[in-house]
Amino acid sequence: MTRTPLRPLARILDARSRGENPKAIERENIRKRHEDMKDRSRTRAEGRLLVLGLFFFCAFSVVGVRMGMLATSEAQEPVASAPGAAIAMQRANIVDREGRILATNLDTYSVYAQPPLMIDPIAVADQLVAIFPDLEKERLVNDFTGNRKFLWIKKRISPEQKQAVHDIGDPGILFGPREMRLYPNGRLAAHILGGSSFGREGVSAAEVIGVAGVEKQFDDYLRDPANGTKPLQLSLDLTVQAAVEQVLIGGMKIMNAKGASAVLMNAHTGEVISAASLPSFDPNDRPRPPTSGFDPSDSPLFNRYVQGVYELGSVFKIFTAAQAVQLGLVNSNTIIDTSGPMKIGRFPIGEFNGKNYGKISVADVIVHSSNRGTGRLALQIGAQRQQNFLESLGMFDPTPFEIVEAKGGEPLKPKKWGELSTVTISYGHGLSTSPMHLAAGYAAIANGGHYVSPTILRKNGPQYGPRVMSDNAANQAQNMLRRVVTDGTASFGDVAGYDVAGKTGTADKPKPRGGYYDDKVIATFATFFPAYDPKYVLIVTLDEPSILAYGEKRRTAGWTAVPVAAELIGRIAPLLGLRPRVEPEAGAAITLTSN
Repeated sequence: MTRTPLRPLARILDARSRGENPKAIERENIRKRHEDMKDRSRTRAEGRLLVLGLFFFCAFSVVGVRMGMLATSEAQEPVASAPGAAIAMQRANIVDREGRILATNLDTYSVYAQPPLMIDPIAVADQLVAIFPDLEKERLVNDFTGNRKFLWIKKRISPEQKQAVHDIGDPGILFGPREMRLYPNGRLAAHILGGSSFGREGVSAAEVIGVAGVEKQFDDYLRDPANGTKPLQLSLDLTVQAAVEQVLIGGMKIMNAKGASAVLMNAHTGEVISAASLPSFDPNDRPRPPTSGFDPSDSPLFNRYVQGVYELGSVFKIFTAAQAVQLGLVNSNTIIDTSGPMKIGRFPIGEFNGKNYGKISVADVIVHSSNRGTGRLALQIGAQRQQNFLESLGMFDPTPFEIVEAKGGEPLKPKKWGELSTVTISYGHGLSTSPMHLAAGYAAIANGGHYVSPTILRKNGPQYGPRVMSDNAANQAQNMLRRVVTDGTASFGDVAGYDVAGKTGTADKPKPRGGYYDDKVIATFATFFPAYDPKYVLIVTLDEPSILAYGEKRRTAGWTAVPVAAELIGRIAPLLGLRPRVEPEAGAAITLTSN
């Protein structure tokens, strides 16, 4: 700003020359300067008032908008929060092969207490016990009236329970949002799914983690936000699984068995369409692992088809016969002398019920389930070649089936594999495996000689592994197993229209501390169907079955596991899209005559 002098020299000299008073010029300039100062002060004050007015307008606008939002939103309890890493809540769904939900997420609430905020702790304890009968009033009162500042009451509650707790109206009882894992089908496929629990927890969030089954095996995938809404798709068929479990429960009760398992597998892809283990549990309320006892199979958490490692008996005989054919030592018509006596060292090798079948074909060795006949084939094969063959079938390692429990089902093989082990293992004693191992072995026979790895994930098209036997060996083994059903120990297993083929196996059950029970067995029927075009392998195992038939107590697989498997095949084959093959009836004989 340019300041004007109060006594400009030019004007002063001009005023003196005209005889005027120079002081009048100074007074006039002072007046103008004062007016300019007043104008600037007024402009500055008006600007400040405008800015202040805008500030108050914005502040009152924000307050008004916030009040409107609070008035129109749902009321929520205040929750405490702490700095730290965010808790990941979202978890992907699990679906069956048709996209039907097996496991999903449900938004719910937790309820917790802050005792210092409570008005009437004793009355609150009374009302909470009425809502949650499993709570102890005395313990609640001690917690509410003690020095605790925070405690969980329930980490998962239903909407009805939330409303009942809300109606208590005490400010010390608060809710937190919670996402829980829901298994809408209850016990169905419980051992496959496994279950889940909470990991890191806060009052406003909780991390859901897998604790067993595929929930734990694929925990990283299910928790990964990068997968978005893409679910984990399993090979299971929910409809088939329901039918299998229903029939297996009935079979277990009828056969008075302690437990049961069933594995249904696609012989060409390795997909497990159904897998059931009984007794079972509800993954929505997974029981705690047992802390006492020596027999793990007593717990419903025990997964029999991967953790149940037992000697499975005569179902192994077909592997010996198939290998002998593969090596060119015999064919299905080769005569084998099954007569006794037969001893390996000081150990006699006998037949079931002391039978003596004499000289019979290799096919009849399988049909009659001859121990001596199979043992003599094994001696021709030799210990090393037998080991190599069984190893190629995956019988020496834990099954690659994708649930965490499978790692614990490691087969038990003899430390010294001598001549005696070679003979006994040929008919299923001395080597302990799981039903899932057996399913993979029988799939190799059913699909023409290729190993396929059991999988719980859906696959597209055949998933053949290395060839373990020739087409010829597999075909001859298939024909032998078909004869077991039509003429042998599995005669109760034939299902009209589906040409079942399979082999029975009955083995003494081992004691948890060593040795064998005299009156308890593991009964197994390993089968595939339809025999004329094998597509599916089914393994049914019963733990300690016993029935009374024809005045005698029966425990063998032919009387117990086989009828259950036949009922299963009759129930599930149509669900799998298999049409029964009906043999055409012979035409009526008509003779034309004339008078």
